[in-house]
Amino acid sequence: MASKQGLLLALLAASVAVGCLLPAASAATSVEYCNKGKNYPVKVSGVEIVPDPVVPGQLATFNISAFTDKTIEKGKLVIDVKYWIFHVHSETHDICGETTCPASGKFVLAHQQTLPSFTPPGSYTITMTMLGDNDKELSCISFGFSIGFVASS
Repeated sequence: MASKQGLLLALLAASVAVGCLLPAASAATSVEYCNKGKNYPVKVSGVEIVPDPVVPGQLATFNISAFTDKTIEKGKLVIDVKYWIFHVHSETHDICGETTCPASGKFVLAHQQTLPSFTPPGSYTITMTMLGDNDKELSCISFGFSIGFVASS
């Protein structure tokens, strides 16, 4: 059975090999809804990622611009991350920890995170689900972002 370290090194080698074949990618600010036919109560207009590409070991900020005609007083933000086709991370946050509650009209969900310095560079996809009272789905979006190489100090 392969060790976690061996798997991480294999993923890093594969991402470097692919990165040499493709032009440098920038973080996509376009957003796709998980269910294109669904009328979500929260509409997302865009995502701003700083820095772009994200640098392992440094703070990254994801600002998600949204609008709702409802009032959001509580809920959860469920974040799932994929590296290529592999699910690599999940986390859940209180919506009111990512924006000011009660939220209504235009608002921004601001999530900050420092990725481990050993995070492999490459293309990632985030699926973000906003859940309100009784876990009612308020919105579900997906967007891509890139992780660059570790910055030199």
